[in-house]
Amino acid sequence: MPRGIDRRAARTRKALHQALLALMLRKGYEALSVQDIIDEADVGRSTFYAHYTGKEDLLRSGFQMLRQELKEAQSAAPATAGASHDDPLGFSTAMFEHAARYADHYRTMIGGRGGAVTENEIRLILSEMVRQELSSTLRDDTIPRDFVVQFIVGAFLTALNWWFERKPGLLPSEVDAMFRSLVLDGLSPLIGDERGRTDPPAANGHAE
Repeated sequence: MPRGIDRRAARTRKALHQALLALMLRKGYEALSVQDIIDEADVGRSTFYAHYTGKEDLLRSGFQMLRQELKEAQSAAPATAGASHDDPLGFSTAMFEHAARYADHYRTMIGGRGGAVTENEIRLILSEMVRQELSSTLRDDTIPRDFVVQFIVGAFLTALNWWFERKPGLLPSEVDAMFRSLVLDGLSPLIGDERGRTDPPAANGHAE
């Protein structure tokens, strides 16, 4: 395909994505129609459908940019202060920062069809990334690998929703620190983790 057509297609997609984001803030995702989007982007209906099947397809396609952003952040993580090369949570800091930049957009979709699409796309992206990281870091298969992946991703989505709904004033770094602490360290530091301990018997042979 000629380079001029590639660039024109890229400009069209960018205009449609920008239109979607702008309209989400003004009207909310659920109230949007394809006509609203093409009017905002100033493109024809046939042009829109040459690229996307509908507004959900347009929304989903935007997550390809998120995937690339997270992969780049994950690759750069070992170069940052305190980062470990073997880090199954290499996505978390960048993901929380991305969510903070688009917090208003996320909020317009929570609870609706757009929220379900968004959560599903994020789950797919993060599952792929965590699975890849665990392939080199998980050395104990006592717990099924897929369960570990879903646990990490589920914990992240729970933290993300809690942040937006309950503590929107927290900085991305603060939420990230709490998430990483609980997932990497578990509850042991918070509850003392005495499950495997037994008290020595008293001098008379009976436990006190």
